[in-house]
Amino acid sequence: MTNSNESANSKVKVAIIGSGNIGTDLMIKILRTSKNLEMAAMVGIDPDSDGLARAKRLGVATTHEGINGLVNLAEFADIKIVFDATSANAHKHHNEILQQHNKQVIDLTPAAIGPYTVPVVNIEANLEQGNVNMVTCGGQATIPMVAAISELAKVHYAEIVASISSKSAGPGTRANIDEFTQTTSRAIEQVGGAAKGKAIIIMNPAEPPMMMRDTVLVLSELPEDAGTTEADIQGAVESMVAKVQSYVPGYRLKQQVQFERFEKNAPLHIPGYGDFSGLKSSVFLEVEGAAHYLPAYAGNLDIMTSAAQGTAERIAECKFINSQTISVPA
Repeated sequence: MTNSNESANSKVKVAIIGSGNIGTDLMIKILRTSKNLEMAAMVGIDPDSDGLARAKRLGVATTHEGINGLVNLAEFADIKIVFDATSANAHKHHNEILQQHNKQVIDLTPAAIGPYTVPVVNIEANLEQGNVNMVTCGGQATIPMVAAISELAKVHYAEIVASISSKSAGPGTRANIDEFTQTTSRAIEQVGGAAKGKAIIIMNPAEPPMMMRDTVLVLSELPEDAGTTEADIQGAVESMVAKVQSYVPGYRLKQQVQFERFEKNAPLHIPGYGDFSGLKSSVFLEVEGAAHYLPAYAGNLDIMTSAAQGTAERIAECKFINSQTISVPA
């Protein structure tokens, strides 16, 4: 489709499918902080959900009749971007209908119909895609670190461990653990630039609830002729952290990057991978949520909604607000 130009001062109308914790937090973020987006509709299937009740109080159109209810809303014609915060199976059906109506789709489920998208790494490459996928919370937190190191070195292997409070893991997260690990592993390779990726998630029942913590282990080979040093990698990681903080203020390094070298005569053995010689970089992160709707310890959910909003802001700016017109594949 070809999108008509809109006034530079206008906002792009959006809808959210999924009135649970993630959808509600995203709605509040957009209402409070968005530069380019305007909430037009909140969609759910439970008429008594807190998300739909909050949307009504905030003057947002609502429906508890799912995707069909959204299509039947008077506001639907003016909506340009639709966020899907439901499930992978539901998203496949939602996307089919939304693409028929030429809507830009931002997928917060593990469905991965569109390309994996991490705003600070590859949003510019995916601006013309009609559906983009936000990977996982662990992917959004850790892939920027792998990508930063990949810019300077050949990354043979990257492993991430995402530790979250069990209180911030809802039924959707618990039901999709396998999808989390598989999706994140693939995105570490496709977006982060690692030859081999692995992802692990840990749900910690500690009281009081812990902040999201992420450990990123990267095994790389520094180019011999480039003069790249450990200090260069430290600088690249810190620079990338600052970029992520532009839309996730609670994202931070817990300590300096830790380095360890393995020589060819004493390699590191990794089950399922083999022997490795080169540089091991260990990055330790913490993600504190903005507490717009979810508690501050739910950084795993906050980074997803923040990344989705950041992606939509950029897409709205390029496709619907700027004078240029971009063709979007159906």
